[in-house]
Amino acid sequence: MPRPDDEIPEAPDLPSFTVEGEPPPAEDELTPPPSTGRASERHVATGLVRHAVEIPWESIDEDAARVVRRLERAGFEAYLVGGCVRDLLLNGKPKDYDICTSARPEDVRAIFRNCRIIGRRFRLAHVLFGPKIIEVATFRRNPQTSEDDSDPDGENLLIRNDNAFGEAHEDAHRRDFTINALFYDLQHREVLDWEGGMEDVRKRIIRTIGDPIVRFREDPIRILRAIKFAGRLDLGIAPEVYDAMVFCREELEKAARPRLFEEVLRLLRGGAAHRSFWLAWETGTLTVFLPELAAFLDDDGSTQGAGERFWRRLDAVDAMTRERGAPLDDVTLCTALLHETMEEAIAGDRDRVRAVGEFLEPLFERIAIPRKIADFMRRLMAVLPRMTSGKTVRIARPELLPTVANVLEIDLRARGLSTELADQMRAQIPAEVPRRSSPPRPGGTRSGARRGPRRT
Repeated sequence: MPRPDDEIPEAPDLPSFTVEGEPPPAEDELTPPPSTGRASERHVATGLVRHAVEIPWESIDEDAARVVRRLERAGFEAYLVGGCVRDLLLNGKPKDYDICTSARPEDVRAIFRNCRIIGRRFRLAHVLFGPKIIEVATFRRNPQTSEDDSDPDGENLLIRNDNAFGEAHEDAHRRDFTINALFYDLQHREVLDWEGGMEDVRKRIIRTIGDPIVRFREDPIRILRAIKFAGRLDLGIAPEVYDAMVFCREELEKAARPRLFEEVLRLLRGGAAHRSFWLAWETGTLTVFLPELAAFLDDDGSTQGAGERFWRRLDAVDAMTRERGAPLDDVTLCTALLHETMEEAIAGDRDRVRAVGEFLEPLFERIAIPRKIADFMRRLMAVLPRMTSGKTVRIARPELLPTVANVLEIDLRARGLSTELADQMRAQIPAEVPRRSSPPRPGGTRSGARRGPRRT
């Protein structure tokens, strides 16, 4: 190919959101923010370029607009920022809205009764509107660099602390890509652009802020984020950024394992899994975090069509995501991604559960795949051949049926077979079981809640 035991266990316990207790405010949080002054006086001599852009009001979430207006009336700067601005300019529909402001977290909570503060490393305000969360962050800046005796040559650029308040232009400069560094001023209907992001939006291209090699070494996860945006938004990648992704791909070994796993899931969730993983394979980044899958795709000639079937599985994931308007659950996504490599690893082994477990063992260390998700995958791989052939498999808990049916449908689509068996399984789901894409999360977590800052 050219490059570009028979019972299903209980649902895995996925991470749940907890509100951290509030530590005493730091001294700099007690300092009042500087006066914002008139709009024309803001950001003088910061290199700001203003673009008059009238985004239709009906395209902007009214609760996010309400938060911005109330912060402005209280005397603070406040803008829509990041992914929501990028998506609106690309004529897309933002999945969530983030706001950046000169207000400190305590100021935001004083203005909004429906607000809670989260985070220890960097505190954020979540303003709640029913199940919806509007995330409000104070302007940040890059931390002051300090001498590191263990790294006299400055070879290690990995950012380990970015907890410092700043101003709007400093917040823009610390972001990863120019298209994510755009602020939208609702009052004056202007895009505030310090990094040339508007031009890159027009060209539909991904470019880093500053030297791409430095930015990827500061945070290697940015490599996967570039792939995600290119795949999901159908954007090109600037040549120098692409070359830096290839050059710095080994830096992903330094990334925090939970973050790596979450970014892998995001590549699968956005309706562009096929293109995203093709880019990951083409750039060599797949070799770093999933070498088993990369080697499998490289050796397509000896897989008897399984390589093509892998790409059809991702096509099925993308099609089902678009049809439902929501991502599939994490167990389904992980099973679809690794199905062909697991089948190859366990071929001829009568104890499929044990064999799949041995295959997945290295992934616990490399990408921190949760063991309960892995256990669910082991059991699914054990019974899937029977389900595909139409044999009856007893499901211990009805709430697991949607996930099992999703995995079965993807397998049938990848093999070019009718999905009637999956439809029959869904018809058996009791009416009281929610027919949603994701399995129920333990602990009563509010929809959309997260442990830390959102990365769009």
